[in-house]
Amino acid sequence: MPHADPRGVLTGVHFMDGDHAACEGALAAGARFAAGYPITPSTEIVERFAARIPTVGGVFIQMEDELAASIAIAGAVWAGAKAFTVTSGPGFSLMMEHIGFAVMTETPCVFMNVQRGGPSTGLPTLPAQADMMQARWGSHGDYEIIALSPNSPQECFDLAVRAFNLAEEFRVPVMLMMDEVVGHMTEKVVIPPAEQIEIYPRRHTRLPPGQYKPYAPGPDLVPEMAHAGEGYRFHVTGLTHDERGYPSMNAAAQDRLVKRLKAKITRAADRLACYEEEGTEDADVVVISYGITSRVAQRAVEMARARGVRVGRLRLITVWPFPTRQIRALARRVKALVVPELNLGQIVLEVERAAAGQAETISVPHAGGSVHAPEQILDAIMEVAK
Repeated sequence: MPHADPRGVLTGVHFMDGDHAACEGALAAGARFAAGYPITPSTEIVERFAARIPTVGGVFIQMEDELAASIAIAGAVWAGAKAFTVTSGPGFSLMMEHIGFAVMTETPCVFMNVQRGGPSTGLPTLPAQADMMQARWGSHGDYEIIALSPNSPQECFDLAVRAFNLAEEFRVPVMLMMDEVVGHMTEKVVIPPAEQIEIYPRRHTRLPPGQYKPYAPGPDLVPEMAHAGEGYRFHVTGLTHDERGYPSMNAAAQDRLVKRLKAKITRAADRLACYEEEGTEDADVVVISYGITSRVAQRAVEMARARGVRVGRLRLITVWPFPTRQIRALARRVKALVVPELNLGQIVLEVERAAAGQAETISVPHAGGSVHAPEQILDAIMEVAK
């Protein structure tokens, strides 16, 4: 394996798949702990991590199941590590309780989901994008998370770094929502020198132990952290709690806590919105897509333009929080929004909500197992462009 610099960054130009690139992004971001349970098509991420981590100083643990993996990373974070786990459909379902726990305890961590066909065991080695709503709503209660969707191995690296940075900045679990095709496709990946990779540090408190409150928010509504073993005494509990972390079983505490947990993300939603927009200035139709489907949609857009249709494209990179304001503005100027997905209609519902009746919203569903043919998306574009 090529030599990494002292920070563990495998710099240079590589030819690697998306799973391996995501692993390298995690290492470059400073992740030094991962826990996982083997599940296709995500296993290659932690297989590479297990091989690489002894060279940079860290730990990988294969746990007995996904429940154990998803809570192990929470413990590692509170001990001072940057940590992540990987999974796919059935394992993601098992992790939902601990995603909610990470939200409630404001534990910064990353969940990498390489999506496959479902429900249940489904299609272990074939693609889908059917976990997108689960990423947002899978755990119980009111909460916000951040979810990113790469469409190439290069973005698997770049967005893995971004996922860890956002987790640390907002003290929230961040989802890297890959899919089997992006995870297994092999392309050029450029990894810059470590000093050129922006890393958001842990929000470590400077207060002495006697003054520290683990859930006392700063101006941006995000508290600072202390780590176990540093002389601080604090509770980490999934119960509704006060600023000291002590359980506080009343409606006022619940209202104050849950509203802050949501607001720290929603207040930053416009800044968090990341998307790629092209050809929308004079478009009659815009195709909105994400992940591998965005690459198929690009071909469909080119085919439609060759037929004289004024069509643009918008690729979602940040899917949650959803870029409602940006899509609503787009809906005011176009005739229709076409939304292809490797599911039977999930993100299209958010597009429809954001459009608020100002543009027709057309779903182009696909149950997974393969990607769309470009002609399927083209047919939807041509039909609405009549």
